[in-house]
Amino acid sequence: QVRLEESGGGLVQAGGSLRLSCAASGIIFSIDTLGWYRQAPGQSRELVAQITSTYSTKYDDSVKDRFTISRDNAKKTMYLQMNALKPEDTGVYYCKVQGINSWGKGTLVTVSS
Repeated sequence: QVRLEESGGGLVQAGGSLRLSCAASGIIFSIDTLGWYRQAPGQSRELVAQITSTYSTKYDDSVKDRFTISRDNAKKTMYLQMNALKPEDTGVYYCKVQGINSWGKGTLVTVSS
């Protein structure tokens, strides 16, 4: 059974930084493509960053050059370093193994102006 646990969210002022973590179990992990999703209040969940098993990354235009996705296969953990945060980055952040319909509880990020 796939289990994902996000952590690291919180309240931060605009311009600040946060680092999110996603601990995974029940999967091989190293061969998986992983993604971070964001669900803003009243909106649908959207993919903001993705990393493949070969460490290829892609980002939504809204976070490009501010967010960095990374992974540690030995720890089965994925990260999202978020810099220069903006109020529009506010939302619940979820990690996901692409191709597997399983979600964690998410971690709330609130950016104040």
